[in-house]
Amino acid sequence: MNDHAAAGFRPDRAESPVEASQDVEEPPELPKVPKIPEPPAAPDVKRHHWIVRFTHWAAAILLAGMVTSGLQIYGAYTRFGERGGPYYPNPFQGRTFPETVRLGGWLAGGINWHFLLMWPLFGVGLLYVGYLLASGEWRKLAFRPRDVGSALEMQKYYLRLRKDHPPQGKHNALQKLAYSGVILLAGLSILTGVAIYKPVQLAWLTGLFGGFQAARYWHFWAVWLFVAFAVVHVALVFIADPASLRAMLTGRYRGRFTSDEP
Repeated sequence: MNDHAAAGFRPDRAESPVEASQDVEEPPELPKVPKIPEPPAAPDVKRHHWIVRFTHWAAAILLAGMVTSGLQIYGAYTRFGERGGPYYPNPFQGRTFPETVRLGGWLAGGINWHFLLMWPLFGVGLLYVGYLLASGEWRKLAFRPRDVGSALEMQKYYLRLRKDHPPQGKHNALQKLAYSGVILLAGLSILTGVAIYKPVQLAWLTGLFGGFQAARYWHFWAVWLFVAFAVVHVALVFIADPASLRAMLTGRYRGRFTSDEP
């Protein structure tokens, strides 16, 4: 036995890495960056009654058939005025529309389709107007004198003359103006259509529009106003508020304009 062992000497053991690390001064903690709260999700609200959704899509399909069959009827006489003139101003005078946008194939076929679709469309319109009156929804659609200022501000926004979107309820003022105008336009289309349909039995009504050719003229241009409304309407849905398309399909709305006020 050597001297170290006899003396009870024990060699120093090596420091473990854990003990060594305890002697090293830890760096100070960096200040925590506060988390930016995520914006709350848009609420999912009930927007359109099933009657509104049904009449909306039914009217779109029926109107497409009425327009295309009407263009077929127009092709039989592409002027507005008695033969030999004078004629009402018409950029389409003497022209027929492409066959792809005409329904019926010939005059009688166009008339048959027009009359076939006329009554369902009339019924859909009555159902829609009846719902508006019974439910009070008409208050949210009707354009009133107080909406003129809001309509001008909304127009500035669409023309990029105003950065922020004007406050609105369920519909903005321009939408109210358009929807109110379409209802009046529908009334004009019905009256002029009836005047053309029964020019002898309802001679007073036909005369009110200036005669048979004049009634045809106003009826024809009502169609193009409907087409213009549809084009602008669809464009603004995708540009300004795509969530409204889902609302017209499901009845539920989750978008920027959740207010249900008039």
